Amino acid sequence: MKIASQILWKGENMDFYYFNDNTDIYGNHEVHKESCSFLPSPLNRTYLGHFEYGYQAMQAAKTKYPYKKFDGCAYCMPAYHTS
Repeated sequence: MKIASQILWKGENMDFYYFNDNTDIYGNHEVHKESCSFLPSPLNRTYLGHFEYGYQAMQAAKTKYPYKKFDGCAYCMPAYHTS
């Protein structure tokens, strides 16, 4: 079963990624997949792009916004959650 945020492209699942415009208590902006139940409302998130892997979304966030700190969501991106 595919969810709305995943598409089939060259045989691979890809997701839309966003980050929370508000920071957590450590000053990090959390990166989420669109399918995450903890995804912030559209008024409090910034679109990062459409990626096959979470590390690509994290890299894009750090490249596009080098003056901000990022952390993966503990629920949808646990491999990238650091605090």
